[in-house]
Amino acid sequence: MSKSTSIEPGASTLAYQLYVELDWVRPKVWRRFLVPVTIELQRLHVVLLLATGWDGGHIHEFVFGHDNYAALEPGSDLPDGVEDEEGVTLGDALGARKTFLYIYDYGDNWRHKVKVEKVVSLDAEIDLAVCIGGENACPPEDVGGAPGYEDFLEALADPAHPEHAEQKAWIGRAFDPREFTIEEVNRRLTPEPY
Repeated sequence: MSKSTSIEPGASTLAYQLYVELDWVRPKVWRRFLVPVTIELQRLHVVLLLATGWDGGHIHEFVFGHDNYAALEPGSDLPDGVEDEEGVTLGDALGARKTFLYIYDYGDNWRHKVKVEKVVSLDAEIDLAVCIGGENACPPEDVGGAPGYEDFLEALADPAHPEHAEQKAWIGRAFDPREFTIEEVNRRLTPEPY
């Protein structure tokens, strides 16, 4: 069992099994993970960042049908029609729905389609989330959205491409779009000890 769980004999915790897919990106990036049914949107935002591989630092928004939620940034107001996500649980926001949208970084417009596949009963409590499946690496931050990511991959794959050296220097590390391990995602989801 992952370090992100604490096992207590006889404990039974309900969890949502979520399937998340990054829209408009090839190769397809998806994750499947479990979160407590009591999770609030603020913590779900953190889970989605960590599970997909984003580092944070950009505005995000949840869209549940006609209901939109976002974090209230200090010294600013939320746009019209957007509610403060603080204290709102995923269950409250979902209502009878089974799907919603998570948007991260308005500039790059990373749109994540999220589906609640089922509610499961676990024998262990989850501290934050546990990844149980997935495929492919998350695009790098600030790459320019799905079109920029496509251009980035094209340049990296072709040493003769005019932007190959520039993109290699920009990323500053090896990048494999097909890289994914559950262990790495669960390491990211493991809360730091105090």
